[in-house]
Amino acid sequence: MLGTLYIIATPIGNLEDVTLRAIEILKEVDIVLAEDTRVTKKLLDFVFFFKSKLTAHHPQLISYHQHSGEEKKLEILNYLLQGKNIALVTDAGTPGISDPGNELIDYLLSYKPELKIIPIPGASAITTALSVSGFRADKFVFIGFLPKKKKEKLFKWLKEGKITFAFYESPHRILKTLETLEGAFGSYTRVFIARELTKLYETLYRGKIKDVIASLKKEKVKGELTVVVEV
Repeated sequence: MLGTLYIIATPIGNLEDVTLRAIEILKEVDIVLAEDTRVTKKLLDFVFFFKSKLTAHHPQLISYHQHSGEEKKLEILNYLLQGKNIALVTDAGTPGISDPGNELIDYLLSYKPELKIIPIPGASAITTALSVSGFRADKFVFIGFLPKKKKEKLFKWLKEGKITFAFYESPHRILKTLETLEGAFGSYTRVFIARELTKLYETLYRGKIKDVIASLKKEKVKGELTVVVEV
């Protein structure tokens, strides 16, 4: 009997954002595929401590990340062929979004089109940021990470479409990125930046690009950043 693959969204910061459905699945599966096993172990410890203290069953934790090759994918396929149920998680958010989860799914379905894959939705840094940005978000473009080179065509397309867009950025590149956006879209274009969403030091910046740049230059920016630009 072929096992089932669950695609489980995990909290983007605060562990209490894990869904009840995710908890139940994590308690039942045989294997959890993790981007970073150390990060996922903290989530599993939280889940089992608060929700299933007396449960003897703990899933096997296996590493699966962007550098995992064909051999690892084949290993996962074999587990499913043995009837084992597997949960795929990422460090934060939903697998398959800016991580290699989509490659694994494509690989598995190429060998077993009948494989049952069940999404377990949850937190997303992109939709969380959009929800508090105050910008129009009935339609938007998610870019993932801005390309390091040849941004001109992308910016031209975004300006022509006049659609809000969002992306992830590192604290080391954020000022340079904002200056690039200012040059392409103008100093008065509004941006929203969410730092460390749902975590202890969550900080939100909103305003004209020139003003947000001025604010960020006054402090040392750390942590994960989600950027929303209103075009």
